[in-house]
Amino acid sequence: MTGKQIEKYIKSLGYTPKHDCEALSSAINDMIKSVDDGTFHEKTTAKKLLQLLIENKPISALHTHSYGFHTASGRYIIETLKSKYYGYESNN
Repeated sequence: MTGKQIEKYIKSLGYTPKHDCEALSSAINDMIKSVDDGTFHEKTTAKKLLQLLIENKPISALHTHSYGFHTASGRYIIETLKSKYYGYESNN
């Protein structure tokens, strides 16, 4: 997923992106490699990770939510994405 695609998606939600979409793209593309190792029934996509991060949409294959709350897996994915994002952002 490119920075332009992320920017377009955020705008389609009615918001103006306030963060570095290129850094977010790098973080998501990095993370997708570690969560989608082929062991899940449902392919985890970059868009699903973006939706988890900015819309809090569950990813059932990764068990990110239970009864509407983040699971340990969900918190780990979100925190790792944020950490990767801030790492890429500081390099720009």
